[in-house]
Amino acid sequence: MRLFTKQKVGLVALVAGAAVSLIACSNAKPAEKPAPVAATAAASATASATATPKVNYVGEMKVTPAAGPIGSDAKATGNGFTPNADIQLLWQDMKGQWNVDKTDGSFKGRSFKEERVPLVTVKTDAKGSFEAPFKVPDGYGFVHTIWAVQDSTVKNQAGFSVKMQVEMTPTSGPPGTPVRVKVTGMGWNNLENSWQLNVDNKYNGWISSVTTHGTANGTFIISGNPGKHIVQLLHGWSFVPYLNNQQSPRPDREMFERDFTITNVAAVMPPSLDAQALPLVRREAPKDDGKPAIWTDVASGPINQPLVLKGLHLPAGPVEFKWFRVTGNRISGGGWQEKDSTVGNGTVAADGTVTLNFKALDDLGGPHRIEAIAGGKTVASTDYTITPTALPVENASGPAGTVANFHLKGVGWTETANIYMMVYDGAYMGFACGFNSQGDIQIPLPLSGAPGIHFVDLYPGIYKGTDVAGTDNYREPQLTYAEDHPGEKLPAFHFTVNVTP
Repeated sequence: MRLFTKQKVGLVALVAGAAVSLIACSNAKPAEKPAPVAATAAASATASATATPKVNYVGEMKVTPAAGPIGSDAKATGNGFTPNADIQLLWQDMKGQWNVDKTDGSFKGRSFKEERVPLVTVKTDAKGSFEAPFKVPDGYGFVHTIWAVQDSTVKNQAGFSVKMQVEMTPTSGPPGTPVRVKVTGMGWNNLENSWQLNVDNKYNGWISSVTTHGTANGTFIISGNPGKHIVQLLHGWSFVPYLNNQQSPRPDREMFERDFTITNVAAVMPPSLDAQALPLVRREAPKDDGKPAIWTDVASGPINQPLVLKGLHLPAGPVEFKWFRVTGNRISGGGWQEKDSTVGNGTVAADGTVTLNFKALDDLGGPHRIEAIAGGKTVASTDYTITPTALPVENASGPAGTVANFHLKGVGWTETANIYMMVYDGAYMGFACGFNSQGDIQIPLPLSGAPGIHFVDLYPGIYKGTDVAGTDNYREPQLTYAEDHPGEKLPAFHFTVNVTP
């Protein structure tokens, strides 16, 4: 399968009867019509249900307590069932996934598939009653159905609400301390996921657990003066936190608040920029199956990475190696298309082998196809994936108003990789795009604030897309990028600047 197709797409083309968005930046092609996602009523069109077993309700069933955190004790009781019968209790679970089109990089949202997981099996007594203690399973939070099943037939059901829990570590430290917010029992419904973080009444970013089964690990950088600082985790399905949840359609959602004490010691500096980038991914030679093949010794890394390309079973004689990229612009109306560059030429030996040394091009992030061309035909191909890197900040120190320049390379082109969001001293400022500039982002930023060290963070996020859940998490910092980012694995970058008197 080619990594990029060569089709040129116009801006105002209609896809599946809907006009393509005129928002700038992404450059991803209009997506094909997404596959339909079946949904249960309780899922608000976000979870596809498994095949429903036969239903023949008898007796009654309840669970006590009706709510509790993961790992807590609960008990299901029932009466009016068949005497001396085996009853299996099934727990409603979900499996979540992000949906990103692998051919055009478009974001299609999230979906959840219902799974019925065995919880406990119990035998009714001579009167048809049972008691079944159990531990609340790990997974997504909020309301779950528990089914009582006998001989593959649902006999009754009850509900249990998993309470969301929030842990923050550490709770004190100097400015610049990375602070982890761990959430367990986060929901999957669009009114139960996508929680947002406010730090000292400033919006910082959002936290997700789509592919991490209800557990989220988000990290932010604490900043400010010594003393007590307030961290809030609030729900908000539409970009920013919802502040008066007690008057919302779902007042059962808790508004979490934690304290962090900044100590009066030297600030914690971020790691080196090299340490913040993703590590190189090495590649072994493919299995020799007697067919033409080429490969690079490094599969994934930054721009300008030295690469050794080798070939096997190629036709003897001259060979040209081409590197493929996408270029274009959604706003101009011309769409985007694939182009290629020659990265080197060689001569294949009589035994079909060849070696080429070259550097990865300064280009967009993401996979780039490399083809071996002999006799005007493609005889073999491989790929190299560019991952983002950051350059040292220019003018990182000076009086307020000094314009610092933040510079990233290898930023991607898909709707999940083409932007980075900037946070200054814990406050989200805005985003920058790298598609139109072939992966190059430069952000001129006037320094501001009191004299001293200030913290600047650049987080991945999602530019745009379609989400059947109706949840809007576009163009905002994703604090759970390391474990739950849709599509590509991407780094965040952390910097300091110094405002002088």
